[in-house]
Amino acid sequence: MRYADAVLLNQLEYLTALARERHFGRAAAACHVSQPALSSAIRKLEQDLRVQVVRRGRRFGGFTPEGEVVLAWAQRILQDRDSLRHELDRMAGGLAGNLQIGAIPSALMVSSLLTGPFSARHPGVRIGLESLSSRAIVRRLAEFDLDVGMTYVDGEPLGPVRTVPLYVERYLLLAPEGMAAATRDEIGWAELAEIPLCLLSPVMQNRRILDRNAAVAGVVLAPSVEADAVSVLYSHVATGRFATVVAHAWLHLFGVPEGMRVVPMAEPAHSHTIGLVLPDRQPGSLLARAFVDVVAGVDLRGALDVLLARHV
Repeated sequence: MRYADAVLLNQLEYLTALARERHFGRAAAACHVSQPALSSAIRKLEQDLRVQVVRRGRRFGGFTPEGEVVLAWAQRILQDRDSLRHELDRMAGGLAGNLQIGAIPSALMVSSLLTGPFSARHPGVRIGLESLSSRAIVRRLAEFDLDVGMTYVDGEPLGPVRTVPLYVERYLLLAPEGMAAATRDEIGWAELAEIPLCLLSPVMQNRRILDRNAAVAGVVLAPSVEADAVSVLYSHVATGRFATVVAHAWLHLFGVPEGMRVVPMAEPAHSHTIGLVLPDRQPGSLLARAFVDVVAGVDLRGALDVLLARHV
């Protein structure tokens, strides 16, 4: 590789780091260079391209319209570079690199059922898992900041992506044994309005789905407690004062703790599917393709059905 080409790749790395961190100092630290070195490299990139890329003031002010175009190409070029490296690693006898997965909390609970077999087949690959909202997953896939997303594939718009369905989400009321609702064989969505609830916050698509299901039944959910973590919901149910609505996949990690009971929710008007989401471009991430190949051999839907039958 020529020196000029190496410098260009460094400049593109600095630019994508700045887009991630939104701060010159933090971007420099992430790239293990000084802030003056990072700023100088980006100015050199602007000189070479003959456009202003970054809006500057007393602090980082975002990207110019031309800068947004440069950033999109930078993200694509760096992903293609990584894909080339991964392809060469595969040809040399084994995959290596970092597989970045962003998952909504509902899907994060069962991610180990997929990452476990993947790690067994590709031990040289490091896996990074992040808990993200569905909207953040869509954004970061578009920015080439994730290889794979695990989210709803038939709900809100995903943009230009490829999807791999995994399982249909089913809902259960998780209630303390002393609560009257815990004695039922099934709970209707309208009945949730009469139960003290703790639920995920509306920033999570899971909560927005619950709100829509309740609205179809003619009620508005007004939980006493909202949280951004499933563990917090379980801890509030443990107080004996609240119930929550859980997705059946959560049972894989949390089960049904002592003193609680799960009651199936009535079938909603619309069920939603959790799946993998990948950028729809070629050649794409080799690591993502390898992950999809492994997932194809995992009966996740069947494993969750067995789990559900054990608790209901």
